[in-house]
Amino acid sequence: MKIKPNVAKFEDGSKMWEHKFDTFSAKVYVPANKLPEDIINFGFEAPYLICFTDVLPSDEDAVKISKEKGLYDIAVAKATSVVYVSPNTGSFKTAPSGLFEELIKNSKIHQYHEDGMAVLVNRFSHTTDGYAIRGAIFRTFIYGCGDAADYIATHLLKTITGEGLWGPADVIPAGVILEKLSVKPDIERRDMPIVSIGNSAEINKVIEEGSDKVFIKESLDFKEVYEKFLKHVMRWGWVGTLMETPDFEKLNMKEEFAYTTVKTSPDNEGDDKGTKEHKIGYVAYYNKKLFDNGPVPLLLAFHGGGDSAMYIAQVSEWYRVAHDHNFLLVCIENHINSTATEMMELIKHLQGKYSIDTQRIYASGFSMGGCKSWDMYQEYPEVFAGLAPMDATFELGLNVFGKPAPAEINKDVMVPVFYSGGEITPLPELPFQAQKCFDRIDYVLKVNDTVKRYDTTFEDRENWGNKIWGIDGDEQVKEYDASRESTLTIELFKSKDGNVYTALSSVSDQGHECRYHTCENAWKFISKFKRVNGKIEIIK
Repeated sequence: MKIKPNVAKFEDGSKMWEHKFDTFSAKVYVPANKLPEDIINFGFEAPYLICFTDVLPSDEDAVKISKEKGLYDIAVAKATSVVYVSPNTGSFKTAPSGLFEELIKNSKIHQYHEDGMAVLVNRFSHTTDGYAIRGAIFRTFIYGCGDAADYIATHLLKTITGEGLWGPADVIPAGVILEKLSVKPDIERRDMPIVSIGNSAEINKVIEEGSDKVFIKESLDFKEVYEKFLKHVMRWGWVGTLMETPDFEKLNMKEEFAYTTVKTSPDNEGDDKGTKEHKIGYVAYYNKKLFDNGPVPLLLAFHGGGDSAMYIAQVSEWYRVAHDHNFLLVCIENHINSTATEMMELIKHLQGKYSIDTQRIYASGFSMGGCKSWDMYQEYPEVFAGLAPMDATFELGLNVFGKPAPAEINKDVMVPVFYSGGEITPLPELPFQAQKCFDRIDYVLKVNDTVKRYDTTFEDRENWGNKIWGIDGDEQVKEYDASRESTLTIELFKSKDGNVYTALSSVSDQGHECRYHTCENAWKFISKFKRVNGKIEIIK
């Protein structure tokens, strides 16, 4: 959508809008909720609730159906919408097979959103490139009754190539609800979760034989179906792999959504530039009995550009690392609009809210979040006991805005670092890929006062003995990741005091992504250190 549709606003704060696309029309009902959705991006966890119908309902009926079917309660609880979709042919009997692919192409989650729409803001040009229906394509749940159910059963229970998050991908739904079918479902994917409502014994037999995940009911209560069957279902990766989202109650963990107000620092080049103060949202993850034995370590996690706090927690699985190793994980929302100085104020806020061991404060980040972690190394090294930037560097001295740091960067305060990049990434992450990556690692080796330093140049990379880093570490460790059949190769560099504070790692067969295996190894390395009176000490 190039132009934002007109939005109808109701007395209770709910909203409604519709738009006609090439093959379908959509009506989006956005119930009002009390969540801080303008500060916290709930899009990653929220289900994408889609109802296929031959004709779009009236505004009144859209609200009525949502409430009667239980969709309203889910939308309110997760700060999401109910999306009604009808074919422009007037009937799903004659709807084109590519309707769903077009729907997915026009569905996105984004750090900028309003009125049930993703606002496609280009953070570099500061322009709005258009709008899309706000919905996570990896959490798409589609309901159809009669002809609409027949359409789903005929076209959507198989691998579907469409526009994914980063290019062509399998965009098969995460689950479907089929009511009053008149055809036998054509099930090509056994991993398709199917809810059967009011169907014959014959059709239910086909569904049970074709799918490994089936839920059969006579009448539909979408809230019941969601809570008992679909709540923790999602697809992830390039091939639409079915996965389970974390159940924090079962893990005995807390997931807390919160925000604080900070003073806007003069070097802020984000959305809040020039303001006196602004809000920073965050999502905290921790085991319920974490604080029973006194102050605990804190790790700040920074997401990639266009992602969210929940994204970095769950896709990189930092929440699992926090659960397994018992520390406080705080994932920062939309950190790209905040500065390193403002992060210091946030840390003070967190220290007032949680019992934090001030000698054990760490940070990590992926992609643009990796750049934010480098900001901490450059600007506030004395605060951190360890940093784990991943998959990104900016030119030395530049911050996450791509601007010069507001003061002279760190030259002599050593900070334990675990850096990682993908060996087959198309982006510049490792020293053999770009001069800026080479310069960043050269800088770290100097500040951390390592014994081995670069005696080569980026231009001479064809002659490097170590094809990734340019030089070998004092020790090399290989950690195999059985879940991805890849190897994390870690080069350990000794500093002149005889200790290892610098770990440089790469992952075989990994593109631009961040995984649990790498995050856990990063934590195992940086958590060995604490900062006492400004100096790094090794925890015995």
